[in-house]
Amino acid sequence: MKFKSVKGTKDILPEDIFKWHFVEQKIRSIMHTFNYREIRTPVFEETALFSRGIGELTDIVGKEMYTFPDRSGTSLTLKPEMTAAVMRAYLQNNLGEQQPLTKVYYISPMFRQERPQAGRLRQFHQFGAESIGSSNPTSDAEIISLSNQIYKSFEIRNFKTSINSVGCEKCRPQYKEILKNHLMGFAQKLSEESQKRLEQNPLRILDSKNETDRELTKNAPLVKDHLCEECANHFSEVQQILNKLNVPYSIDGRIVRGLDYYTKTAYEIVSSDLGSQDALAGGGRYDLLVEQIGGKITPSVGFAAGIERLLMTLEKGNVFSGNDISPDVFIAAADDLGKIWAIETAMKLRNVGIPSEIDFLNRSLKAQMREADRQKARFVIVAGATEIEKQSFTIKNMQTGVQMDVPSSEILNHFQNETR
Repeated sequence: MKFKSVKGTKDILPEDIFKWHFVEQKIRSIMHTFNYREIRTPVFEETALFSRGIGELTDIVGKEMYTFPDRSGTSLTLKPEMTAAVMRAYLQNNLGEQQPLTKVYYISPMFRQERPQAGRLRQFHQFGAESIGSSNPTSDAEIISLSNQIYKSFEIRNFKTSINSVGCEKCRPQYKEILKNHLMGFAQKLSEESQKRLEQNPLRILDSKNETDRELTKNAPLVKDHLCEECANHFSEVQQILNKLNVPYSIDGRIVRGLDYYTKTAYEIVSSDLGSQDALAGGGRYDLLVEQIGGKITPSVGFAAGIERLLMTLEKGNVFSGNDISPDVFIAAADDLGKIWAIETAMKLRNVGIPSEIDFLNRSLKAQMREADRQKARFVIVAGATEIEKQSFTIKNMQTGVQMDVPSSEILNHFQNETR
């Protein structure tokens, strides 16, 4: 039987892994400049964490989670998102007692049983950040600025940021009734999915991608126009701070959230380079989450972003051409004595930090030279009985074609100088 990867998953092959390293390194660098520290949580959690934190009526909990019982009968779930897991770790490890404001980031795989398509896999990867402990609008603006700075650092030009306020537990219930009453006038014309949401989560109808739904709801009342005084002031201050920070944005009253714990600020970053699946990142404030999973009320704000979609955008800009790793030195052996010298010398070069490779397939000297070229080695040393006896070796610069003879005693110094 020939096995294949599970539908909706994808191997990240050696020829592509350097792209992931490049992206992750830059994300970490930007996070550190904003003083966010990395956190890593287990790949699975108790199912109740997500059903309580995210909400029983959301698509994630209702349709998409990978849930299974372990041998003790405990229901476990591969994490479909990171925020609930981070907040569980925050509570369990008393991070709030160690410092009043906790700022963390993550880079992690997630799991959702969605229909696979471009930029959307069943095992996918996200990066994101959480600022825990402050209700100040400055925290919202910092999170939005942080996510913008990451995309700017990759020199992505075709992205835009849209913001909204989804209200709070005081004003949103009243707005939901206003929205529901408006939608009831044409409920039977809505898509089947939106009809289901009408009773359970009417805000999500505004986020529908169905063209008929969008046309029917074009004049629907928006939550930003029905905010309480506190939410309205908060939203206004976020805008003022973003203006001071020169972060470009637009207001989109149709941005809502499928997760129950969001309050006040919600935002999205999209790119026209991604086609219909154009979302790069999304986030906002979630002041209710900690209380929902057993803690005390803790104001928090954060965002999550897809790495696969970021890579798709970068690949369209040809950012990665010629950036794969390659050895600085390839040692080609002309005979059996050369093979022994090659492995010894390769290890000496590696010990001083110079990437080196040799032939393990007993190929001819000519074939080894072709392999060195295929691997894009910068230099090739030819080693055989003659060179070992003379204690002098020919080194070829594969980029210029220039060859020179170097005494064996000088080889380490030679490459340390060449590769600085």
